[in-house]
Amino acid sequence: MDKSYIDRTTYLTYLENFIDKPFVKVIIGMRRVGKSTLLKLLIQKLINKGIDEKSIVYINKESLEFDFISNYQELYKYVKSNLTAGRTNYIIIDEIQEIQDWEMAVTSFLAEDLGDIFISGSNAHLMSKELATYLSGRYVEIPVYPLTFREFLQFRKGNDDIDEEFKKYLRYGGMPAIHYLQFEDEVIFAYLNSLLNTLLYKDVVLRNRIRDPEILERIVHYLFDNIGNITTAKSISDFYKNQKIKISVDTVLNYLGYIQSALLIDMIKRYDIKGKKNLEFHDKVYLTDIGIRHGLIGYREKDFGGLLENIVYNELKFRGYQVKVGVISGFEIDFVAEKQNEKKYIQVCSYLADKKVKEREFGNLEKIPDNYEKVVISLDKFFPENLKGIHHIYLLDFLMEKV
Repeated sequence: MDKSYIDRTTYLTYLENFIDKPFVKVIIGMRRVGKSTLLKLLIQKLINKGIDEKSIVYINKESLEFDFISNYQELYKYVKSNLTAGRTNYIIIDEIQEIQDWEMAVTSFLAEDLGDIFISGSNAHLMSKELATYLSGRYVEIPVYPLTFREFLQFRKGNDDIDEEFKKYLRYGGMPAIHYLQFEDEVIFAYLNSLLNTLLYKDVVLRNRIRDPEILERIVHYLFDNIGNITTAKSISDFYKNQKIKISVDTVLNYLGYIQSALLIDMIKRYDIKGKKNLEFHDKVYLTDIGIRHGLIGYREKDFGGLLENIVYNELKFRGYQVKVGVISGFEIDFVAEKQNEKKYIQVCSYLADKKVKEREFGNLEKIPDNYEKVVISLDKFFPENLKGIHHIYLLDFLMEKV
């Protein structure tokens, strides 16, 4: 089986729900998470439904074939000249942010009802700014993430030892292309490190005209070294000041924005559960893919707890939750996860054998006065399912839940 074309059912189903609907479908995700493959799978779905290939206009800005399309006029002209008269056309543009002022052409496609429009991009800030300005209320956003653990197992078909596979997932992450490689540190980490370099160069250095990439690399290294920890621009600036390296707070803030826009990290707000408000400045850092981190700084056992938190955070995002870090009476709740009318409070830890750990994880949740679901997730297979009304879930059972 060609591993690059394993159906990522959740995304395909969501996309299919919007085929022939009067919205621009916007697929957002970090480079190499599988957006291009998803669009190719979509094209195959359309063809299987009887759509003539001539009615599908496909542009991939990572291919030199479309290098001549550099601005909105060239995009408009190319699409218009390739439409099939008398039929519904499908306009599919991959990595659209590489086309200057692309939003003007897409707005025109929509206004003229030229076809059903699907676009993808790798820059969150750029895309959201243009979409809000030109397509407000006329688009639907589909975020695409690295492989979840369930998807990872699909790619690893034939490997039935789930515990062993989780160790690999913890070490190598969820970028789809690693499944073409031997599962060995020197091979996969070399690929992931080259991917990080490409991502930083294309989506951060070039796009933001950064003159000193070394500062960017230092900040990225700091962030990778502090997943799950409270992080501020000042703490980063102070850290390097102590090493006799001057990086201003304003510079750090700018670079943090660039790195987030490239979809490499999330900075998660801390939320006062009693006061029901965000706490400013003290955010936590989680990575879109933990494997990329290990490609840069290596896999370290001492970071085990933070890695588990990061995996749970990514799973919650995949399931459509809005996630914050909770604070109540000075105590921290790892995640407050919300979607629609649903809310749950989640603590994540490696093991609950230590009495102090058990008291901390369950005790913090007990302090929350409302009746929303409260969950502790750990690697304890045989811990009681409930303790003082708080639910416990074995981490791999949580990751394997059907959603």
